[in-house]
Amino acid sequence: MRISRIYHPERLHVDLEIELASQSAIHLTRVLRCKEQDELILFNGNGSEYPAVITSINRNHVWVKVLSHHDSNNESPLTITLVQAISKGERMDYTIQKAVELGVNTIIPLITERSLNLKSDRVEKKLTHWKGIAISACEQCGRNIIPAITTPVLLNNWLNDSNEDELNLMLAPSAGKHLNNITYSQENITLLIGPEGGLSGNEITQCLDHGLTGIQMGPRILRTETAAVTSLSIIQYNWGDLS
Repeated sequence: MRISRIYHPERLHVDLEIELASQSAIHLTRVLRCKEQDELILFNGNGSEYPAVITSINRNHVWVKVLSHHDSNNESPLTITLVQAISKGERMDYTIQKAVELGVNTIIPLITERSLNLKSDRVEKKLTHWKGIAISACEQCGRNIIPAITTPVLLNNWLNDSNEDELNLMLAPSAGKHLNNITYSQENITLLIGPEGGLSGNEITQCLDHGLTGIQMGPRILRTETAAVTSLSIIQYNWGDLS
């Protein structure tokens, strides 16, 4: 039976006894049907794992005791930043979830001409939601470091701040190159994925002028969430730890 993994964003150490956050407690008791003396693994984002045991359950309250501590490096050898144009609802959630599973280090939500543009009063709520998606993905896939998700940024502003010394890639159906044509030499990798309607011609020109390399994924036009998963999978297969 697989041992449950729970994110606990506080300092952890051996013999520590703590009450889990209510959301984690409800997940353990109602979804996973855990009982007292069941084992689990805690992590707090510092790269380590903390095997623990459930000592007490009272309704939706769960107390655990940390039994041991060990380092567990499940991170990709690549440093990947996904610059993802904001898509609607579940599509963005799916992209974030799969990007975390595929080893991305940083996710930058991008505002483009054709992307969803969040109202200022919704930004913090969305960021909290997206970070929750990332944490859940880490719990599921075994990562012990939570990828960063930045505040949404306009394409122009991101281009002005981008590092031209990195391997900066942009998906564009009209591009002449494929990922297999790219030479990788241990740089950080940045991957830009456009919105559901694609980047505009002007935006593609701007990206190329800022040193991004356009790549395409074949003869069919992929949805934005499919494009992210496909390209990240190829990158990890070619240069990372996906086999």
